[in-house]
Order: sequence, then structure tokens, then C-alpha cells
Amino acid sequence: MVSNIAGGRPPRQGAEPGAPLGALEVYAAKAHGYLGAGGDQLVKLAGLLRPAVLESWLRSLRGGVDPMDVLDDRGLRGADLRRYVQSHPIAALMPLIDKLLVQDTAGTGSIVVVADQFGRVLSVHGNDEQVAAAAEIGLRAGDDLSERRIGTNAVGLVVRTGRATWIHGPEHFLHRMHQITGAAAPVHDPDGRLVGVLMIAGGVRVAKPETLALVKATATAAEMDLLLTAMRAGQRGVSTRLDAAHPQPAGRLGLDVLGLGQPQLSIADERVPLSQRHAEILLLLAEHPEGLGADHLALLLDDTDLDNGTVRAAMSRLRAVVGAAVLGSRPYRLRVPVATDVEALRAALDSGDVDSALRLHAGPVLPRSTAPGVIDIRDELRLRLRIAVLNSRDSGALRRWTAGAEGRDDAAAWTAYRATVDSDSPLYAQIEAKIRVLDRRMGADATRMQPFGS
Repeated sequence: MVSNIAGGRPPRQGAEPGAPLGALEVYAAKAHGYLGAGGDQLVKLAGLLRPAVLESWLRSLRGGVDPMDVLDDRGLRGADLRRYVQSHPIAALMPLIDKLLVQDTAGTGSIVVVADQFGRVLSVHGNDEQVAAAAEIGLRAGDDLSERRIGTNAVGLVVRTGRATWIHGPEHFLHRMHQITGAAAPVHDPDGRLVGVLMIAGGVRVAKPETLALVKATATAAEMDLLLTAMRAGQRGVSTRLDAAHPQPAGRLGLDVLGLGQPQLSIADERVPLSQRHAEILLLLAEHPEGLGADHLALLLDDTDLDNGTVRAAMSRLRAVVGAAVLGSRPYRLRVPVATDVEALRAALDSGDVDSALRLHAGPVLPRSTAPGVIDIRDELRLRLRIAVLNSRDSGALRRWTAGAEGRDDAAAWTAYRATVDSDSPLYAQIEAKIRVLDRRMGADATRMQPFGS
């Protein structure tokens, strides 16, 4: 149960579990009151929530998540869920997770939730009573805990940020999750990609520093296990050999998916237009060089309606476009390297080259795509680019960002841009006018409602 102790001040950003929970609950409960009132009252959220939680609430609000959302039957179930779990990289880590995390929390009244890189629950562990209670609020195998689906929660925030975190009681965006505390940590593969999330969830006892430390330690051990597995595979040459029966096509393959133009595949000196679905598949396979099973690929393309037969048909049509030598099966994978403009943009960001990143950013990743896997890539790149531009404090970079569709209504970017301009110049007055328009549109102080890291 959530504590009812009152008093104190809202915990600071980065506060550890064990911070004054009573004060946190009181302030978060007030925040829910203002959230329900909406309109001008939303400006008051900034003084009541930890900054990371505030940013998540605002994203949840913009995404149309209803705080009063009730549990429904959406999710992956039955044989589809079993196949997906069995083919997921986390499956090989379950004995380790059981030994280091599940067994250590047995008898504490808490549960362990194992989720994939998108926030979908793969399994829930604990005694029968606690697992059943968790299911009643939406912590069930097959359920989607991503921020875009259910708003602020520990698993969803880890998926969004890639960092360990904890969410307590009424800090959850959904009212039905107010009676739990969650401490969660990410698991990354050797290439740094998120492959899963581990969470301990339960009562106030979870809100202790040692609980988050235990989850993080287990996640680190899982990452080391993945690294050792990859090293052994590399020593056997598994990751570097192409199947001799499927020779590599001449020339370099390139995939362009940024911006509003039609996606294209470059083969040698020829540019081949791609349909939206084919571009989605190639991008997802490029992002998962280890390959994707049919169930996993279907989930990344459409988390509700796509069946394996439809995926097989799409792959067959794609082979006719790009050639059979490019695609492997069981699992579906790229047999040859495909350089993507997404990869190039990431490399520029990794090196701190903001100018190159902005040049490469022709627009969002497949902007008309609604595939969950593509949406996650799109959101990741936009957030990384935005933070890089804001942190650069460079007038030229800020001008280019605010001139584009994704930065046009970015109040924090306009505020940063204003700080780089002479206050006596006509440009300063134009920027000031834009900020005031954004303030009125949001019905609040936009610069406070949209911090740099949101």
C-alpha cells in the first residue's frame, strides 16, 4: 500500500528510492488534481513532480493517454505470446534472472516483471496471490507497458530513456497503478541496443535504494552474459561469415528512410523505390542484425492485427524486389550489410557532430509509418537530435532546428535560440513573439512545461 504520510518538499531530480515518500505522494496527488482540471491548471504540475516524471506526464498527456484508463484485453496472449517469448534474446537469460532476482525477492510480497525492449511484458514472477493482484492493475504477461500506451511507469520510462529509474504510487500516470512502486533497469546487448527491462514491483518496501541497486546489478550481470555469448560466437566466426550459398550482391546496399520522400534502397549504382511496408521491414532487420522471428517481426510491424502468414507474404514480395541473396530466413535477417541513413545520423550524434546530424536529418523516420518498431526508432532519433541541438547552444543549429517541422513549436529550443541572439536585433523580437504565441497556445508558460530533455 502507498504511504499516507504528508509533509516535506518534492524530491529533487534523480532522487533515490527512499526519498520522503509521504511528501512525494501528497504532491503527486495534487498534481493529479490539476491534471484532471486541465487548461491553465497544468502549469502547476511543474512544481509538484520530479522533473523526469513531469516530462513523462507531459508526453503521456500529449500522446492522449487517459489517466482513468481501465484494464482491457489488449495484448499478446496464448501461443503467440509463448512463441514470442521463446524466440526473444531474454529467454536465454532467464536462468540467470531467476537466480539473481526472482529467488531473492521470493517471500517479500513483491513481483519481478521481465519486459522486452518495447515495454511488452514477457513474464511476471512471484507467488500466485501477488501475481494475480498485479494482473488486476495491468501487470500481465503480454501487456504493453510502454509510455505511449499507459503513460508514466517504471518500465515505460526505462524504454524511453534507457536509464534505470523508479516510480512510486501516484507518480504513475494511470490511477489504477497508484498502489504500487516499481524499480526498473535496462538490459543492453553488446552493441548497446536495449533488449529488455527488469523490474521489481510491490509496496513501499520497493522504494529503497537497495532494491534499485539489486535490479541494476542483475541487469549488469545479464549484459555480461550477452557479451560473453557474443564473444564466443565471434571466436567461432559465426557473426562474420556469409553463407557461401548466398553470395553478396555487387556494390554497396543503402537504405534511405528519413524524410517525406519515398523510401529507397540503393543497390550498386541503382536506386530502387520501396513501398512503406518493405522499407519498414528492411529498416527493422537492419536494426536487428541478429535476425527476427516471424512473431517478433509481426509485433514490430503491427502490435494488434498482423499474423505470420501476412509477414511471410510481405517477405516473399520483398525478395522479389531486392533479390533472394539479400534476405535470410529462420530467423528473418539481412545476409549482407545495409547502410541506413538512420545509422549515419546516429554516428554523427555519437561523435557530437551536430551540424552533420542536422544535415542528415531530412525529416522523421518513415513519418507515415505506424509500425511500433519504427515509431520507437523515430522517437529515439528525434529526442537525441533535439537534446544535441539544445546542448550545443549554437545559434545556427538552433535556427535550423526551429525552422523545421519537428522544432517549429519547440518552446525550449526557441528559448535557447533567443539566448544566442543580441537583444537589440530584430531577430530577437521575432523569436520573443514566437515564444509568446507558444505560451498562449499551451495556456501556460511553455518554457517551463517543456524542459530540454523532454
